[in-house]
Amino acid sequence: MNIAIVGRPNVGKSALFNRIAGRRITIVHGQPGITRDRISAKCQIGGKTFKLWDTGGIVGRGETQLPGEVRASAELAMKESDLILFVVDGQDGLNPMDRELARLVRKLHKPVLLLVNKIDDPKHQSRADEFSALGFENVFPISAAHGRGVPELLEKIENFLPASDIKPQFSLRAVGSTSRSANLSPSRRLYEPEREHPIAIAIVGRPNAGKSSLINALLRDGRAIVSELPGTTRDAVDIEYERAGKSYLFIDTAGIRARSKHSSSVEVFSVMRAEKTITRADICVLVIDAAEGIKAQDRRIAASIQKARKACAIVLNKWDLVRTNRKRRQTMEETIANACAELFFIDYAPVLVTSALTGEHAERIFKMIERIRRAAQLHIGTGKLNRALRAAFASNPPPMVKGKRLKLFYATQSGGHHSREFLPPEIVLFVNSPRLLTQPFARFLEAKIRELEPYPGLPILLTLRARTERHSERKSRNPAMEPLR
Repeated sequence: MNIAIVGRPNVGKSALFNRIAGRRITIVHGQPGITRDRISAKCQIGGKTFKLWDTGGIVGRGETQLPGEVRASAELAMKESDLILFVVDGQDGLNPMDRELARLVRKLHKPVLLLVNKIDDPKHQSRADEFSALGFENVFPISAAHGRGVPELLEKIENFLPASDIKPQFSLRAVGSTSRSANLSPSRRLYEPEREHPIAIAIVGRPNAGKSSLINALLRDGRAIVSELPGTTRDAVDIEYERAGKSYLFIDTAGIRARSKHSSSVEVFSVMRAEKTITRADICVLVIDAAEGIKAQDRRIAASIQKARKACAIVLNKWDLVRTNRKRRQTMEETIANACAELFFIDYAPVLVTSALTGEHAERIFKMIERIRRAAQLHIGTGKLNRALRAAFASNPPPMVKGKRLKLFYATQSGGHHSREFLPPEIVLFVNSPRLLTQPFARFLEAKIRELEPYPGLPILLTLRARTERHSERKSRNPAMEPLR
């Protein structure tokens, strides 16, 4: 069941959304018009589940292009909903825009609960009586900020909800001989979680790089509001999508710009939400304006993804502005090569050239995501890994650090957590002293590991554990596990 929260700007819709959802999802601010995109959350009351939609403030006709698109998005949310929560401001009193919106809501012939918000004190209860002129039967004086009247509201909402069963999030099965991985050796065994929750994909990048346009091209609708005005998206907007039997959750984020250029507290909150989205995503898609090329801020965002140890793919958008009729293939290769050179520290991320405007190559993003997902399930055998690292230490010994040299006694790949499909591979190195590993040598070891398994889109995590040489020799007499000097 879908429930939409609607109303004119700054009546407290987002505060109510967060209150019902039980957590801070949307940005709440005194400035009108903060929420623009439709934002949703799955909620539960008494074991019954529903999807709650927060919408942008609806204003009158004749507005500018951006508010007009906000209005269209809100109207679509109302049409697709089974119950409408119509929010008005009890402190401001009845407003002509409330009357206009009431007429719009009545035309839909949907159940409506009129919520007179900002009734923070019982003495102000009488202020709700004024709104009876709108002609709605169910009127609830509430305070979204303080929770007053919300329990009664939730009881009323529960009466509209059909019963629903709660399913477990996911189960795990090892792929057997009937799987397409049956022919893989034990060193490349796969584990495939059967997950109920969708793959979370964070779409991140600088302002106006085309993040929302890309999502609309993938979903083939106008769910995310697009404008030439940088900073149109403010909240992190979760958009569920199903394709070929697989569930995806695209997270459209605000453009991340340098902190010194923030013009308002709203933008600060928006960027903080976008940065936090990186940590909760399964995979991050960094969208870059191919026409402008790689900027310093693109490198900072890529570094944030790398620091968060997240799977990553890079999309060079606005290809329609770069391509030429002649030597198109050569131009594409040069564009990708330049991007890889500028983002050399995250060179494991696959690069795709696309145009959100025309939809060219946009569909390939799903193949790229699947390629990364499959790679995350691969496992390098312990013997194979130790032989490769033994040869690496022999061909290029680690540098001396304060008179000492790094020794490797044993290496293995951690089993990881099979329920996390995009978990980066973790290589555990048992060494004489973790402090002796230098960054250049770590990069060298990573390159050698990728020769065994490329792991596209995934960072390789090197975890060092201290162990004495005598302890390691007692642990195993296998020559492949002797200390590498």
